[in-house]
Amino acid sequence: MKGFFLTALAVGAVCSQVATAHKPLAKPAPQSLFDGKTTKGWHTYLKPTAEPAWTAVDGTLRLDPKAPGQGDLVTDKEYENFELALEWNISKGGNSGIIFGVHEDPAFHATYETGVEMQVLDNQEAEDNKKPTHLAGSLYDMLAPAKDVAKPAGQWNAIKLRKQNGHLTFFMNGTQTVDIQMGGPEWNKLLENSKFKTWKNFAAYPKGHIALQDHNHEVAFRNITLTPL
Repeated sequence: MKGFFLTALAVGAVCSQVATAHKPLAKPAPQSLFDGKTTKGWHTYLKPTAEPAWTAVDGTLRLDPKAPGQGDLVTDKEYENFELALEWNISKGGNSGIIFGVHEDPAFHATYETGVEMQVLDNQEAEDNKKPTHLAGSLYDMLAPAKDVAKPAGQWNAIKLRKQNGHLTFFMNGTQTVDIQMGGPEWNKLLENSKFKTWKNFAAYPKGHIALQDHNHEVAFRNITLTPL
């Protein structure tokens, strides 16, 4: 009888270990990248702090193109695998972008020299609305959005940008606009037909900063969160 109980305990312990080993891992909670009140956690590219052009106003992170201290705003931290969620609101005729995989180094004068961009644009009236690969929600200059679901200037657009092991998935206003694997055959073909084909450092860094682009137009962002993957 004693041996039976010992065997039962051993089997129970093994079963418990197996169940624990196969228990799905909890999904990390979203991290807020913007507290709604300050530019804490951000700085202007190649600058120690956020320059005056970027300010926190009424729960939004806003660019004033007429203020001093221009430049793209980048996260203090670097990220590799993540899901970024935010809302953007562009001015009439405006242009901006969400750039990721940015390698911050004085050797590169702009974030887009190394980073990949999800386009932010007033599709109706911006000058850069002639090419499908330049419309809002696109993988800029490489892959046009599967569907134009951008709201007009002055309205809020919700996006999710997912990057996991080089696989990019963009969503805007609940619709998937981009799905592609970095470094794959399709990517290489698109790259060859883009303006980045001779840029040796473009998309070369798996881990990097996330940038909000200063394109000399008023733009605002809010509800900025990041979930590590």
